[in-house]
Amino acid sequence: MADVSPAKYKSGDKVRVGTGNPPGHCRTPSYVRGKKGTVVKLYGAFLNPESLGHGGSGLPKQPMYQVEFEQGEVWEQYNGPVRDKVVVDLFQQWLEFA
Repeated sequence: MADVSPAKYKSGDKVRVGTGNPPGHCRTPSYVRGKKGTVVKLYGAFLNPESLGHGGSGLPKQPMYQVEFEQGEVWEQYNGPVRDKVVVDLFQQWLEFA
């Protein structure tokens, strides 16, 4: 098993957040699950906190991205300025191409 999962996404890629609801430790906010956003940047690869939270090794390390969402994509009733964004740090295993 490799110690690091290769990065799939780059800045500007359109992604969708997975909709899973795993039991126990989860680092992905429920309010962005199923939502579409844009990758802003790759931070690097880090030990997987979902594995660590269950006593695992955290390997392979998972790429973590900064992902930007339109407010209206996240909050259906949002009436503020269109330029407002929600920015969330997400591990790769929660993302897919949109």
